[in-house]
Amino acid sequence: MSEKEFDVLIVGAGPAGAACAMTLGQTGLSVAVLDKAVFPRDKTCGDALSIDVINQLSILSPVLAASFAEFAQKTSVNSIRVFSPDRSYIDISIDIDGKYGQICKRFDFDNLLVQHVKQFPTIHLFENCSMQSIDQQSDRIILETSEGIFKGQILVGADGAYSVVSRHLGTIKTERKHYSAGLRVYYEGVSFLNIGHFIELHFLRELLPGYLWIFPLPDNKANVGLGMLSSIVSKKKINLRETLQRFLSTDPSLKERFKNARPLENVKGHGLPLGSKQRVISGARILLTGDAASLIDPLTGEGIGNAIRSGRIAGDHIKNCFSRRDFSAAFNTAYDREIYRRMGGELRLSTRLQQLCKHPKLMNFVVKKANRNAAAVFH
Repeated sequence: MSEKEFDVLIVGAGPAGAACAMTLGQTGLSVAVLDKAVFPRDKTCGDALSIDVINQLSILSPVLAASFAEFAQKTSVNSIRVFSPDRSYIDISIDIDGKYGQICKRFDFDNLLVQHVKQFPTIHLFENCSMQSIDQQSDRIILETSEGIFKGQILVGADGAYSVVSRHLGTIKTERKHYSAGLRVYYEGVSFLNIGHFIELHFLRELLPGYLWIFPLPDNKANVGLGMLSSIVSKKKINLRETLQRFLSTDPSLKERFKNARPLENVKGHGLPLGSKQRVISGARILLTGDAASLIDPLTGEGIGNAIRSGRIAGDHIKNCFSRRDFSAAFNTAYDREIYRRMGGELRLSTRLQQLCKHPKLMNFVVKKANRNAAAVFH
């Protein structure tokens, strides 16, 4: 079996892994990025990119930001239409200094990131590379994969919700009250999608504190799905696929819009490890990023922004590791502190708001109260 040696090993080439690699791209360190898939590949997701994500692309690379700006297969959105359980709604602006959010399939967005990663001569991408074992030694990390043996000084787990690296580190346990289940299906022919550039969040009583979403895509297509806490799914024995189809076919505000709509795929499920609990996300020669570190926003279910940010923070921390020649668990706690210094406040706020969203009457009151101010703006 072949052996390859690098300074840094990154498992996962999604937003977190790509961001970490790009952050290290000008350091002279040799970086291996390993992914079990071959890009472009589908990724079950809502496909929504916040303004925070767009801003971070510029931080990663002006060339990357320009490439995304010119990319045609995306839809700009400047507001969110939030429906309360009583079906009243409010439009919340997300136009910040002339910048909008975007809806772009992860099939396209992640591939754009990967193609940019390939431009760095010190970064080597290994696709169709499945993890088999991790050997965490005192002086190095050794990975056994379907593509051979990889050796490195430090390992970054950027391999998503079902992270092999996170399981090896063993500090994060799957807890249903800190985990969400989600479904997605692409549709075409959903009516009324072209009235304004908005995304829709339907906080239906049965799903609280989760919601059903409708996000517009180019060519009169839409990303439609729902997400709710795994603890509630388990407690109420909810069949999410049946629930999604029932709402689309019977809910008064949805059924007419989906009467002539056609699904373009089978419903796909995915897990969302929420950042509603602070965890240990590093160890000796190991850092966790993105979904592998459970950094998804507990209220919105959005994880791409924190994935990119955590990848950038991991890259900066790795520079310090090599500068100090220290890859110890004690030194890597600085990475944990920086992650939660940068993200902890927002994650705690979203967790508190998620708890409030469990109460239908409160949701109805908030939306009606906000609706009295026609200029309601969210910044």
